[in-house]
Amino acid sequence: MTDLRTDNPDYGAVHGDVIALLETARRTAARSVNALMTATYWKIGRRIIEFEQGGAGRASYGQALLKRLSADLSAQFGRGFGTDNLEQMRLFYLAYPPDQISETLSRKLPPKIAREKSETLSRTLSLEQLATVFPLSWSHYVHLIRRTRSVEEREFYEGEALRGGWSIRQLDRQIATQYHTRALLSRNKRTMLEEGGRPQASDLVTPDEAIKDPYVLEFLNLKDEYSESHLEDALIHRLEDFLLELGGDFTFVGRQRRLRIGETWFRVDLLFFHRRLRCLIIIDLKLTELSHADVGQMHMYCNYAREHWTLPGENPPVGLILCARTNAAVARYALEGLPNKVLAAEYQTVLPDEKVLAEELARTRRELEARSLARPGDAPAE
Repeated sequence: MTDLRTDNPDYGAVHGDVIALLETARRTAARSVNALMTATYWKIGRRIIEFEQGGAGRASYGQALLKRLSADLSAQFGRGFGTDNLEQMRLFYLAYPPDQISETLSRKLPPKIAREKSETLSRTLSLEQLATVFPLSWSHYVHLIRRTRSVEEREFYEGEALRGGWSIRQLDRQIATQYHTRALLSRNKRTMLEEGGRPQASDLVTPDEAIKDPYVLEFLNLKDEYSESHLEDALIHRLEDFLLELGGDFTFVGRQRRLRIGETWFRVDLLFFHRRLRCLIIIDLKLTELSHADVGQMHMYCNYAREHWTLPGENPPVGLILCARTNAAVARYALEGLPNKVLAAEYQTVLPDEKVLAEELARTRRELEARSLARPGDAPAE
């Protein structure tokens, strides 16, 4: 059998065409799922509002619905139906009311259907038809609703995102830098919009990232597995095994556990439950120097876990930051958020010594890098 060389021009053309096809297909698939998801969430928002109106507008009535609905939907469909997400769907419906939806739909449908009353039109259409009204992703609409201060500002960013094909990163950057305000104050608005709307390299969202949008994964109830590098992934797996080998105190809960704070998604590398301490252990691995930002981020994780992941009767969670630098390793517990010094002292007595963890981390990194150097073309991560 004849082997094809990678520098063969005929093979290069075929290879390039296949890559382009797959990337286009992934982007199209992500857009299709996003459109149906957004239409679904609009209809869910509508049902929530209708239920609230049936309760004579009492705020407690609506909050009780969100809490009950969140528990039942999460039990049946998994992630993505917390009270915050349901509230987002409610706000989405209020921002895009039926008359506005029907006006948009009427321009796309046959005249006979378009003559129906607006209320009936938006209610009776299928999800596929309703999805045509929402050309942006659900992540875009979340940013537009949560981060703009007026209808005018929201419509400005929505229009520019559509006109310029903005990724969610570009929309996020433009809102953060007050692009709307700068455009209003500019003496030459056309030039400002043309130059300011150009994407930067950091705005690019790859087809792989688009299909792994956290909202899409939640909607499809798919697992979100992710690692920044082969080295980091290997270190996490070894650390997991090492903690379980220490005895029966550590119980594995999850890897790359995702959480959302505000509009930003984060991941914790490992999550354990300590049986004797009756608390969650949140572990975050870094391949760089330990910084104050890392410590602050871990405190944020612990606060989130205490509020959302800790069950009644359990003690507050503790954080463990591991820095696997090239020349040294550091392990540090985050105990500052505990309610008293007695509990902190108990944690320090029972938990593995920081020095032991750092030594295991350093040894594992040396072994992994030695193996990597033994395999040509598989250089270690910096």
